[in-house]
Amino acid sequence: MLVSKRVKRFLQLVPGKQRFGVYRFLPFFFILGGAMEWFMINVRIGKETFYDVYRRKRSERQYEARMEKNE
Repeated sequence: MLVSKRVKRFLQLVPGKQRFGVYRFLPFFFILGGAMEWFMINVRIGKETFYDVYRRKRSERQYEARMEKNE
């Protein structure tokens, strides 16, 4: 329960509880989402980024669909 008390105390430090309620945490989620998007676009793992893999898989699916349509 020690961790739970620490987490509760940390969450109480975020301002705007009375005015915004639980919505006061939204800016943190926007920042987290932006950071994830930046990471997926710019950080290479091996030779590829997330979007390189996404584009390649999408084009492979389109090619397979075209080949099935022509058969």
